[in-house]
Amino acid sequence: MNVFKKLWLGVAASAVLFSAPASSQQGVGDVVYVPTPEIVVEEMLRMAKVGPNDYLIDLGSGDGRFVISAAAKGARAFGVDLDTYLLRVARKNAEAAKVSDRATFIEQNLFETDLSKASVVSTYLLPQMNLKLRPKILALKPGTRVVAHDYHMGAWYPDDQRDIVVPEKKVGTPGVSYVYLWYVPARVAGKWQSQVSAAGKTTPYELAFDQSFQILEGTLRSGADSAPIRGRLNGENISFITQPKGSPGGQRHEFKGKVNGDSIDGTVRIGEGTAAREAKWTAKIATRGELKKASDDIQE
Repeated sequence: MNVFKKLWLGVAASAVLFSAPASSQQGVGDVVYVPTPEIVVEEMLRMAKVGPNDYLIDLGSGDGRFVISAAAKGARAFGVDLDTYLLRVARKNAEAAKVSDRATFIEQNLFETDLSKASVVSTYLLPQMNLKLRPKILALKPGTRVVAHDYHMGAWYPDDQRDIVVPEKKVGTPGVSYVYLWYVPARVAGKWQSQVSAAGKTTPYELAFDQSFQILEGTLRSGADSAPIRGRLNGENISFITQPKGSPGGQRHEFKGKVNGDSIDGTVRIGEGTAAREAKWTAKIATRGELKKASDDIQE
């Protein structure tokens, strides 16, 4: 089933681990608190590869189970909520789990939270709330991981997703939890001046990227040759290909590299099969472009 075609229903909720006094309760403002099943918490942490080098921010932390589970894996974890009762419960749970030195909880509006230090951001929020957060998340450092339970980011499709059978789950889609993972993509939209170095020869290329989140389209030019390109970003990592028709020398080009602000360094595989050869390529930004405007199926 394509979950992006289903009707998105449910309640905003916090990702949590220890038992709350009830399975759900009315939260502060427009939020209804619903705990995330333990099996889903573990899958979210696994998909996001949370470990000792991470700083995780959980937006809507509830009784703290997601933050506490991340801290138990060695991460520094930070939970944000407006419900003072749940914040007290979270802090007591962190003490009981002996992770208070790595698990912090504050009372704060999640839309006002500074996310700049996060290597991982987690949410269990309605799609409308995720869409409101999306510009702030996309402004984070490329490669920042974003993991969400049940609810998507509109036209920003996930880089990975899992469907988990949870018989006891009653909200959203009963009996099933959806887990989504995104990597904040580097911004490469615009025109780049590139060089390919092979066999002692340097060939200039021009690249023009149209970018829609992590998806790339555009054009590669070299002299009189011109070819369309298609590719994608995974955080700072970029990959794209041209097919033989229109490509320099009439050969398929497969580019891979790493974006570092205004520059890219990587390798390109030219040709196919045993005759293919590998060369180094670099690129420098010439003119910044704008991301393609998203046409979301759910309006804010």
